[in-house]
Amino acid sequence: MKKIEHIGIAVKDLEAAKKTYRSLLGVDSYKDELVESEAVMTSFFRTGPNKIELLAATDESSAIHKYLEKNREGIHHIAFAVDNILEEIKRLEKEGFRLLNKEPKKGADNKLICFVHPKDSNGVLIELCQDIPPEN
Repeated sequence: MKKIEHIGIAVKDLEAAKKTYRSLLGVDSYKDELVESEAVMTSFFRTGPNKIELLAATDESSAIHKYLEKNREGIHHIAFAVDNILEEIKRLEKEGFRLLNKEPKKGADNKLICFVHPKDSNGVLIELCQDIPPEN
């Protein structure tokens, strides 16, 4: 794993949260993106080399909706950048980690993503992120 790619924060009201983080960080969100496969609307902020991803459910099928039914708003996951997500999945499985999805899927911000079960990482949901290479 190369670095922390972003920190994901689950929110109930994306517009209200964007206003809060705009004031807190002193910068505007640089990107909003709907991830239909996850039933989530995201908004990204950059501060220095770091990124914050706000996540709001678009319907009740969303994992974010289910998370917020059980938990308060706040840190949902920590994402790590990887060079080769397939190799990292194999490495983590060999180390005994359970993955929530064994095949990478398309996520926000032009990434392939995969999640490590939080029971295997001290209660923290870990996301692996690999940039999707541009098509030729």
